[in-house]
Amino acid sequence: MPAQFWESVLNAPAVGAGTPLANSLTLTDISPAPQLVIPANYLYPGQRLRVEAYGIYSSTSAATLILGVYWGGVAAAVPLAATAANAVAAAGASYPWQLRLNIRVIQPGSSGTVWCAGWVKVGSTLALMTEYALPSSQTQPVTVSTVTANALTVGAQWGTAAAGDTITCEDCLIEALS
Repeated sequence: MPAQFWESVLNAPAVGAGTPLANSLTLTDISPAPQLVIPANYLYPGQRLRVEAYGIYSSTSAATLILGVYWGGVAAAVPLAATAANAVAAAGASYPWQLRLNIRVIQPGSSGTVWCAGWVKVGSTLALMTEYALPSSQTQPVTVSTVTANALTVGAQWGTAAAGDTITCEDCLIEALS
């Protein structure tokens, strides 16, 4: 019998964009509400998740920006995959960014492991985007606990605090693939 595969959107439709991050050096959840929480013991070996997010940023300084996907929310600071601190356009005004991350569960459990690979594209202009590896700041696989409920969020962090440096996540889609 041939294998059966399915795809399911896990998170509810966003009511609006996430809270913009501006004038801060703190890693911050920029995901639109409601935040997706993966239930305890939901993941199984070989399961795949896909995260797709996009938004806009503006920058008035020669800033750097970190973008990533976090297990347990950014407060738990368990990056599944994050970029390095990459330079963004110094005079960007509502420039686009996109993120895509594929996650494969290797082993669930209290010290479970997942493997992540993807990319982030950040607008250098309105018409040109620079692509960065995701992850580019940590090794794989990543150790996570799947026996408790955990939020799956998109986070950002500016390298300098400037009022004109803002980023917003306009939408985030999280899918279960099997």
